[in-house]
Amino acid sequence: MTESTSFKETHPDSFVHLHLHTQYSLLDGAIRLKDLIPRAKELGVPAIAQTDHGNMFGAIDFYTRCKAEGIKPILGSEIYFTPGSRHDRRAAKRVKTVGSQDAEESSRQIHHLILLCKNNTGYKNLCKLLSKAYLEGFYYKPRADIELLREYSEGLVCTTACLKGEVGYNFFTGQDERAISAIEKLKDVFEDDFYLEIQENGIPEQKIVNEKVIDFAKKNNIKLVATNDSHYMTPEDARAQEVLLCIQTGKTYADENRMRMTSQEFFYKTPEQMREAFHYIPEACDNTLEIADKCNVELTWTDEKGNQIYHLPDYPIDTGESPEEFFERVAKEGLEERFKGPHFKKLVTQDNWESELRPQYYERLQYEIDMINQMGFPGYFLIVADFIQWSKDNGIPVGPGRGSGAGSLVAYAMLITNINPLPYNLLFERFINPERISMPDFDVDFCQSGRQRVIEYVTQKYGEDKVGQIITFGKLQAKAVVKDVARVFDLTFAEANMISKLIPDEIGITLDKAIEMEPKLQELIETDQKINQIFTIAKRLEGLYRHAGIHAAGVVITNEPLVEYCPLFKGAKGEKVIQFDKDFGEQIGLVKFDFLGLKTLTVIDYASKFIQRDHIKDFDIEEIDYEDSDVFNFIGEGHSTGVFQLESSGMIDLCKRIKPDSIDDITAINALYRPGPMGSGMHDEFVEIKHGRKPETYAFEELKPLLKDTYGIIIYQEQVMNIARVLAGYSLGQADILRKAMGKKKIKLIQEHREIFLNGAKERGFDEKKADDLYSLMASFAEYGFNKSHAVAYSYISYQTAFLKYYYPAQFFAGLLSTELNNTDKVTIYINDAKKYGVQVLPPDVNESLWMFNVVDNNLRFGMGAIKGVGEGAVENIIAEREENGPYVGFIDFLERVDLKAVNKRVIEALIKVGAFDNIESSMNRKTMFDNMEFIVSYAQKKQKEKEIGQSNLFDMGSGTAEEEKATQLDLQVSEDYDDREKLLYEAELMGIYVSGHPLDRFQGIMEQMASMPISKVHEIDGQNKRDMVLTGMITEKKDIMTKKGDRMCFATLEDLTGKIELIVFPKTYAEFNEILSTDDPLIISGQCNLAEEPRKFFPTKIKKLKDEAEGRVTSVRINVEMERVKDFQMNNLKQTLLSYRGSVPIHLVFEHKDGRARMPLGEDFLVNPSPQLAAKVNEIFDSNAVKFIVDGRVEDAVSN
Repeated sequence: MTESTSFKETHPDSFVHLHLHTQYSLLDGAIRLKDLIPRAKELGVPAIAQTDHGNMFGAIDFYTRCKAEGIKPILGSEIYFTPGSRHDRRAAKRVKTVGSQDAEESSRQIHHLILLCKNNTGYKNLCKLLSKAYLEGFYYKPRADIELLREYSEGLVCTTACLKGEVGYNFFTGQDERAISAIEKLKDVFEDDFYLEIQENGIPEQKIVNEKVIDFAKKNNIKLVATNDSHYMTPEDARAQEVLLCIQTGKTYADENRMRMTSQEFFYKTPEQMREAFHYIPEACDNTLEIADKCNVELTWTDEKGNQIYHLPDYPIDTGESPEEFFERVAKEGLEERFKGPHFKKLVTQDNWESELRPQYYERLQYEIDMINQMGFPGYFLIVADFIQWSKDNGIPVGPGRGSGAGSLVAYAMLITNINPLPYNLLFERFINPERISMPDFDVDFCQSGRQRVIEYVTQKYGEDKVGQIITFGKLQAKAVVKDVARVFDLTFAEANMISKLIPDEIGITLDKAIEMEPKLQELIETDQKINQIFTIAKRLEGLYRHAGIHAAGVVITNEPLVEYCPLFKGAKGEKVIQFDKDFGEQIGLVKFDFLGLKTLTVIDYASKFIQRDHIKDFDIEEIDYEDSDVFNFIGEGHSTGVFQLESSGMIDLCKRIKPDSIDDITAINALYRPGPMGSGMHDEFVEIKHGRKPETYAFEELKPLLKDTYGIIIYQEQVMNIARVLAGYSLGQADILRKAMGKKKIKLIQEHREIFLNGAKERGFDEKKADDLYSLMASFAEYGFNKSHAVAYSYISYQTAFLKYYYPAQFFAGLLSTELNNTDKVTIYINDAKKYGVQVLPPDVNESLWMFNVVDNNLRFGMGAIKGVGEGAVENIIAEREENGPYVGFIDFLERVDLKAVNKRVIEALIKVGAFDNIESSMNRKTMFDNMEFIVSYAQKKQKEKEIGQSNLFDMGSGTAEEEKATQLDLQVSEDYDDREKLLYEAELMGIYVSGHPLDRFQGIMEQMASMPISKVHEIDGQNKRDMVLTGMITEKKDIMTKKGDRMCFATLEDLTGKIELIVFPKTYAEFNEILSTDDPLIISGQCNLAEEPRKFFPTKIKKLKDEAEGRVTSVRINVEMERVKDFQMNNLKQTLLSYRGSVPIHLVFEHKDGRARMPLGEDFLVNPSPQLAAKVNEIFDSNAVKFIVDGRVEDAVSN
């Protein structure tokens, strides 16, 4: 279309939708862009607008798709407008009757208003207006006011929106003067770019408004525009969109008061349908073409050469050097410093260091410097190096590297990474490809607890208006959408949960695929009308956006304020967030820096600090020996629970098979343990060749230097690149393009490169047939190929954690457990593992516990931060007081000294129940302390007041004797202590786990024998299939529910000594076994686990009491008797007891004496029933654990209650 023509001339009978809500109107718009744009093209419309509620989340997505299809994109938004001030945080009352609202209430209403961008100035102004609406005007919604409209009106078209617009709302409610006032106000701001909007949607109220609007428009010569406020694609989507609104508002479909559209006309109508609807006023449709002609936003993100424009800030340099000169100097000086460090101790002593090795480093460094300067990226490296150095200087641990950035020597020299790339043959071109310019992307791992401080640092350095986080969008994925729709249709949470749990836990699974995979789901849909309805609607909503969030790591830093490039969003905690996701942010030239929080760095930091405190004052994890054979053997023996990346059962098994003896081997393990290589058997091949059971083979001898570290197997992407370089003459930049094509299965590119590869190989004298076979092998392996730079960097962390676990197990586990305080499943696993290395876990103690776990005499003291109800302020006060004035000597002393506002009664109660005073209080047991707590707290408060005013008494000496005298003086009520079971239950209630013991301890042997595996193993084993298994344990939680058919079922938690698993007990099993499930007895449960689901759940089919099952498998009973101590009356009591428990199992007496033991069978007169009751009575007779059951040939402690 030329400048002289218009849509009115080229498309006179068409219509342009100017009020339309896409998937980016969260939980409101149900129009997917992937459906909208093709449909618009099919209808031949010249343009289309996107006007999502209060945002421009989808602007670049929409713009790009429209441009690709030759449709003019009109960028806009249906903003939230308040007639008063955006700064007013008072809510307006809802209008219930026509004309009932006073002026003040009216000013606080939130209305809708359509703004469309005429040009790039309008685009920038809308970005700024929406940003201020979020950052300054957010109150339930991001609100703009007339002040913002006046400030940012240039380049914008305004239409008056729907019945929720200020004009429509006031006309409908009979407040015509206010409506007219609003029109005049907006007309004054937007002048000829102001239009009165009318709609034909079948709503009676709309008809009233249309009549008034048309009448006013004609009398006052204001243009009208027709819209449809489209929210969904077809009339058939109307019901699904109403359900979407119910999800948004938390209402049910049956609720008479729910928000609803009240019509099924809000779909994407054809031009013919729109012109038919407005046949009585065709100029309103013609004006959509007029507005479309006005709107001509042209966004460009590349320069005249087609290169991407990046909006990166200039790094501040005060030396007078150019960025390129400064960057080069910093890199070279950094490399010289590296040469003096621990990584080069051995290298610099080699004879060929000066003549050969040092020049190699400088040649590589200069090459990288030249490439980075040539591509215009020195500022990027300087910015990253700066915030990493700041982090290190401020005690925030930084990872050794992550992703392909670890392949850069410049990054290593500038301390951005801590991996020397040369010994591992890591490639710079895997990080930055000189032949395909794109911004480098360093992913940086920080200690979790310090990450936010780093973001605050860059915000302060570059300006608050130039630093922002990145938006993400949560989708209505398969499980979530079924749960949401089920709730809308009045299913209980438990019922919705039950249905959603039938959907396999597979990443990216769709409802169609779930139904195909799970027969039970198919059966429910076919037999239950309501569930059928739920799935029908859920499928229509699946994949729509549910909510906006913040990217876990991404931060953008710009040279100009962010609002010059994009609109901003306000996060839940007030964060400044760009409205475009990371891909569209990158498209418009925003540079993303990834600030990741890695828990393992926190573990290493905690452990290192404990080592520095207890062992080696200047301990530095970076300076440990990375070639320690004992550490490699430790990993190879399967001791890697808790070791970074190596702790799953499958990974432990692979470590045991490979038996690593170098960082290279750990790197290979990290790369091999993935579905692709495992599925192809690559890991088996690696094991066999490494251990000499199969020979290494190379298609060409020239490949040996490239593949020798992996025994001739192509594992890494870098190996594919190097093969292309060596055999076919590719540059590494070209080889990276080949690698990407192979990895992403781009068939056309792969075929094109096959010819290039074979020609290059032929030119270099390589056999063509063997080269062709090798190319095919490369293509298949490249699909699974792993980024070696990333694998090496993370293998360093794996080694570091293994080193700590081997040499400093207490310190390691203290760090590990401190990062998992709120994950009771992992805490249980790690505590059990710690015991294997002689590290005991002690209950909390007010004199020894910290907030996190503490190391005390090479054991672990539970952290007070793990106790429910004990806050950080209370713990800080407890620790500060004991550090300043010495250890607490008793319960009363403790209460007299701490701040009883911070350490309140709830905190004290929790500390009592977990035994935190046991080591300091000899005169009171836990129950006595608890029963007298109120009284002693009152006494302590009185003593604190006396101390404040200078009074004292006999008991203020602080000695143990004084403490006992205080207790006596106070005449406390003495209570019988909690029994062991009560103590354990309190521990579990307040800390999530049993610390001093476990109710199942005495059943350990029999449980291990009868279970297929411990529960912890169920969560660790690999597999995607359903597996039958037998588990043992006790029920710790149980929730009964009623299905909509009226059948009872339940969700329960089964716990053994190693962990917990959720049980889903369906009605049939529930009916048969509910009585057993409701007991406290240990159980043996047969059933099935779907290993494809995460977290894993167990579906029981058969449930028995452990003791009943155990008794049936006892082949004999052994009673141990000490000859020197046994009395006649005990033997007589034994005889009577055995005769009382007649049965069919033989008894053997084992008499133990100083010279050995004698075994005597008692014969058929004393055959017994081996019950727990029998064991308890016999144990009582001999006052010892005398009875052992022989179960399937193994000796077990008797199962007793």
